[in-house]
Amino acid sequence: MVLAFLSPVVSAIQEGYVVGTIGGQEYLVKDDRRPSLYTQDFGDCMGGSSINVTRFDAAYYKDNMTILFHLGGETYLKNETIMMYIGVFAYGESRFDLTFNPCSANIARKPLTVISACPVMAGTPIDASGIIPISENDVAGIPSIALSIPDFEGQAILRIFSNLTQSEIGCYSGVVTNGSSFSQPAWVSSILGAFTVVAVVASFATAIYGENVPEMRKHYAHSFSVLVVFAVWQHIYFSGALSMNWPSVLVAFWSNYAWAGGMVYTEAMQNTINNFIGSNKGNTSHVGAAGTGVAGGGFDVQKIYSRDELSKREAFEKLMSRSNAAGNSTASSWYGHPVKPGLPLPGNFSGFSGTLAQENIPASNAFMTGFLWFLVLLAGVAVSVVAFKILLEGLRSMKMMRRNRLVYFRKHWLGYTILSVLRTVSIGFFMLIFLTLFQFSYLDSTRLVAIAAVVFSIMLLGLGGLAGYACFYRIKFGGYTYEPDQLNIENRRLLRVIPWYRLKRNSDFPCSEDNTYAGSIRWWRVSPASEEKSVHDYDEYTKRFGWLAARFRRTRWWFFVVWLVYEFARACFLAGASGSPMVQVFGLLSVEFIAFVGLVVLRPFEGQRLNVVAVYFLGFSKVVTVALSAAFDVRFGLQRITATAIGIVIIVIQGLLTIAVLICIILGAISSYMSVMRNRDTFHPKRLVPLRGRYLDHLDFKVKDIPRPPKVKPEPVTSPVVMEPEIPKEPYFSVSSVWRMAKVEDEDEEFMNEINGEASQLTLAKSKRDSLSGTPVGHGRSPSIRSDVSYSSLPYGARMHRASWSAQDISELFAPTRLRTLSNPLYSSKESRRCTGGVPRLMTRMSSGEDASRQRGPLSADVSRSVTPVASPTFGNAAASSIPRPKSTPRGRKSSRSRPQLQTLVSESRIPRLARAANATVAEASR
Repeated sequence: MVLAFLSPVVSAIQEGYVVGTIGGQEYLVKDDRRPSLYTQDFGDCMGGSSINVTRFDAAYYKDNMTILFHLGGETYLKNETIMMYIGVFAYGESRFDLTFNPCSANIARKPLTVISACPVMAGTPIDASGIIPISENDVAGIPSIALSIPDFEGQAILRIFSNLTQSEIGCYSGVVTNGSSFSQPAWVSSILGAFTVVAVVASFATAIYGENVPEMRKHYAHSFSVLVVFAVWQHIYFSGALSMNWPSVLVAFWSNYAWAGGMVYTEAMQNTINNFIGSNKGNTSHVGAAGTGVAGGGFDVQKIYSRDELSKREAFEKLMSRSNAAGNSTASSWYGHPVKPGLPLPGNFSGFSGTLAQENIPASNAFMTGFLWFLVLLAGVAVSVVAFKILLEGLRSMKMMRRNRLVYFRKHWLGYTILSVLRTVSIGFFMLIFLTLFQFSYLDSTRLVAIAAVVFSIMLLGLGGLAGYACFYRIKFGGYTYEPDQLNIENRRLLRVIPWYRLKRNSDFPCSEDNTYAGSIRWWRVSPASEEKSVHDYDEYTKRFGWLAARFRRTRWWFFVVWLVYEFARACFLAGASGSPMVQVFGLLSVEFIAFVGLVVLRPFEGQRLNVVAVYFLGFSKVVTVALSAAFDVRFGLQRITATAIGIVIIVIQGLLTIAVLICIILGAISSYMSVMRNRDTFHPKRLVPLRGRYLDHLDFKVKDIPRPPKVKPEPVTSPVVMEPEIPKEPYFSVSSVWRMAKVEDEDEEFMNEINGEASQLTLAKSKRDSLSGTPVGHGRSPSIRSDVSYSSLPYGARMHRASWSAQDISELFAPTRLRTLSNPLYSSKESRRCTGGVPRLMTRMSSGEDASRQRGPLSADVSRSVTPVASPTFGNAAASSIPRPKSTPRGRKSSRSRPQLQTLVSESRIPRLARAANATVAEASR
């Protein structure tokens, strides 16, 4: 009973499994498992092979070191013995090749199949298959990373030779893959489509909510633009329109965005287009792809039929014969199909034809495919808006919605439908212009060219005319003025060496004599009569042309014209120059670079997220992608491994751009929700209420289109700091000596007596009054009243200087010599000493550098003590201006008490005393 139960299991193991070596140990593995490397679709690389191959697949199994192949087809040859050659190429280099005779190797012998390839005969189906054991040396050229890297770039080429003529009679090429790929349209395209739908719904919600048109436009301008979303997706996919030899990783990655370019494959649509076009499929080599008859990988017929190759072949044939006799299964479910007419050879991804081949769409069908799907999109948009209107009315009639909900949209639903269709046309402008121009340059089919011409005219003249009319309407009825102006051509120097020219409007930069001009051009200036009212404040203009200008800033409302011109220039270089790869890539690079700089300067969108994505991220991606794509031109002969590395860099850049767009779509949906809920008192979630307030304030500020004022940083609030006691510092200088300048008073004996303490002001005044009046010494008045110091404003104990100074005395300080000349008397005739009771009083003032404590006052008891004067190192104007001026002597009266003119002495280090004669003269003058 146990043997009977286990016998079916053992039989199943033997039939469905083969022995494989994994990690050095033998296991039973399924014979329909996925191979390490295998071929997919294949095509005729000879162009009219004598043998029509309907199935060609080869697979490499690393676990049991075998190569499985299968060949099926038919021929019109009568009786021909053949030789087969299989070569495997990876990244442009030969990695494995094998030549064998199918008859000697006992290939194609099956129980229900006649010997079909030994020899091949007309009317007899060819069904050849076999398992080829190999060694490690045979596959040493295949790197281990090739078994896991995404989109392994390889080809398997089957060549069939006639033994009679020793010439090639058949060639078929199939792409080799490991099953890992960046092309995942099933879920990547679905995710991108879902996010795009979210952007559409969020944008449409802000456009229909509200009743005030300027307010609705303001919120609509800050929702994420669907035009920008499709601009990003189409930029990524149509990067493959350049006629370059692309690496396989790039075209696989771009296939996830094919739906945004209208390249969606359906069997029914393609069959209809094929019937409409006919058998004319065009030449794929025109757009850089290898077409029918272009074989990859060279071979040498003489080497195939050489004796050395014959001995090697015989050894392989014996090994294959023993392997087939062992009953190993040769069935495999991992194989491809013959490519359809108009598609390039599998494994060649050059040009736009190679990019389209990932979708199984021939280049000849590209225009009609995109155009038909665009018509489907237009119909879907119109039906969706009408269906939404019907849904709202149904909800209102069933009292499931308030009557005042979306009243403005329900009244103007027909206008919204038309504007939605026009907005969709503007989104598809680049795609349709590119496809029509591509059709003109690729395929000369009368019917297709006629349809493409009509579509091109409608898009260019229709949409371009509407854009021009929008500008004309604004300028004509928007209060704009026309003024004559001129453009001045100014001579410049670029990098201070290269001659250059710059255009300047005379209204902004008038001619200057400092600049050199090469000439001028007559021009006109169009400016608004009033800057107070924005273009977005006109309800009528927004209703008519809001689908063009609503998202742009107040001062950039005209940017939709620039955008259309830019998209048209891109399409012209991509499609019109597809037959000249270098002109195409470098012309497009110039356009993208100029556009990027212009967009950075203008920053046209009112929404900040739109400027970040459409200006910076998208512009940078376009410039870098085109610049790196120039390296893929076939004339440069770039190694395929290096090309794959550059392709991965492009994937990273465009992948980051995709992530940025997805994040902005989410943020745009949140901000649109805040805009729709702007009139609600309750907002959920409540933690976003402060954020909503800041967002609404941000919108109110951005609509003004003025620069934001600089932020003033608040002063930091610091806690009181405990001041540490300051440690006294030592003096950082010392006075070693003082040099005193000579003065006029040094030659006055009376003054010198005062300085030396021999007499004081009080003593002189007292002796003079006693001698004149003869009164006793005692006095009845208070000393404070009798004090001579009270006649001056100086503090008590201060010493007064002479009341008059001459300019010559001051200039002596700066004289080169120390010679002092006293040419004028100390007191002029117009000035005299101030007298009290007929007694002259010497007026002295202490300089700013003298010490007041060293001078004794008039009431001092010790008048005989000498006082050492300290000279001031400076003589300021403030000190001089504070000296009280004495009363002037009336004109005509000569003072009898003026001092005699003093002689001039040369002072060196010592000031000599005056002679006795001089003393007598002074005493006489005092009397």
